[in-house]
Amino acid sequence: MARPSKRTTLREVAEATGLSTAAVSYALRGKHVSKETEERVRQAAAELGYEADPIARALVSGRTSMVGVLAGDLQDLWQQQLMAAIGRELLAGDRYALILDAGGDPDRELALAKQLRDQRVDALLVSPVNPSAKGWAAIADSLPVVAVGDSLSRARTAGQVIFDNRAGIDAVLEYLHGLGHRRVTVLTPTRPSTPDRPADVYVREAADRLGLQAELVPCPQELGEATAVARGVLDGARPATAVFCFSDSLAYGVYAAAADASLEVGRDVSVVGFDNHPVSRVLTPPLTTVDWGLTQIAAEAARLTVAAIEGKRVRKKRVLCAPQMSERGSAVRV
Repeated sequence: MARPSKRTTLREVAEATGLSTAAVSYALRGKHVSKETEERVRQAAAELGYEADPIARALVSGRTSMVGVLAGDLQDLWQQQLMAAIGRELLAGDRYALILDAGGDPDRELALAKQLRDQRVDALLVSPVNPSAKGWAAIADSLPVVAVGDSLSRARTAGQVIFDNRAGIDAVLEYLHGLGHRRVTVLTPTRPSTPDRPADVYVREAADRLGLQAELVPCPQELGEATAVARGVLDGARPATAVFCFSDSLAYGVYAAAADASLEVGRDVSVVGFDNHPVSRVLTPPLTTVDWGLTQIAAEAARLTVAAIEGKRVRKKRVLCAPQMSERGSAVRV
């Protein structure tokens, strides 16, 4: 059996260029040397087949180039899209996303966050299931943490990209109120173990202000389970005239349940989503929803994370993302 080829060392590149190993290391990182020297070293490294040893580099720098990215629930199609976009943004800066899924479970979320910390990721980027959990404080004290979606109220984070959920919920409920709806069911991924998440609280406040009957119903993100919950909502003795879903993935369950019951979305029941997944535009009828600017969210989250890793000061550590209603055909006047 052939033995694996020996890895070319930094010393061999130094000998080939007549430079010290320190100078070669600087040149390969584009630091403290002339452009001419940098190009000469890179050419020699390429000819010798030199590749940096990631373990050695981590030992020297104290960094792994790995960023833990912890998703709240990847059954949510929009979260899948967001995590992929964040991964691309990090990769553009030579950082690599290690994406894990909390599956909507707050206990699993904290366990995975601690595991990522113990694996020495350079930073943790999290879309939290339970943003008020006490455990976030200790984690944020041990490595840079950037929150996306909801702020971690008990932790000192390195940055936050926050959705203005109050404005988004106000916009949706005022829109439905203007269409004449007075009974609204709100499907939320919140579990009984994590009550009073900010968005749920904002629904109650807005409903009281507008005089709406708004019932919050916990609902899993997975399509089959969301369909089952929506079926129960639509089959009620006095069902709401509108269903507001805290993700477009939940809204797809309402569409499926309506089809099973021979009901037509946009005629027999109004449905509104909350994140503008691309699939929502091709439904029949297209889903009225809320756009948060996913591309900007991913870019800002990556920017704050890389700045925290590199110890750079940033003027704006808290980014507030404003909602934009995308009115289509799934919500009608009653």
